[in-house]
Amino acid sequence: MSVQLDEVDRKILGELQRDAGQSLDEIAKKTGSSKTPVWNRIRKLRAAGVIGQQTVLLDAEALGFEACFFVLIRTSEHEADWQQRFLKTLQERPEVQEAHRLAGDIDYILKVRVKNARAYDTFYQALISEVRIYNVTALLSMEELKYTTMLPVEP
Repeated sequence: MSVQLDEVDRKILGELQRDAGQSLDEIAKKTGSSKTPVWNRIRKLRAAGVIGQQTVLLDAEALGFEACFFVLIRTSEHEADWQQRFLKTLQERPEVQEAHRLAGDIDYILKVRVKNARAYDTFYQALISEVRIYNVTALLSMEELKYTTMLPVEP
């Protein structure tokens, strides 16, 4: 279900995506509104589920997580209990930043951030010891060309 957004809502969302640490006064000034209406709109957008968890983005490389792997998984297991074990395993592994179930030849893709190849191998060994997987292909990202968490909400 999509929520109807007007131009001011879109501007507020754009500003929050750029920097959620801005004050309400700053957002109001940049969106051509005032503080109280901006706060009320933000509350409504939260209540509608448009705005989710607010967090801080950390620089992975600055923290020593220099290796990013995209892990392609094929499985011959499609039963509910296997899927629950697999999901539980992924949720318990902090290295897994993203996990997607796919249509096509590959069943799942994971984005795994680790310090180095040895740390990836430790992750891999733990993964295959916890759930049965038919085939795993790991692709090392050589360079991140674009990264954003921003959605194109502004008109």
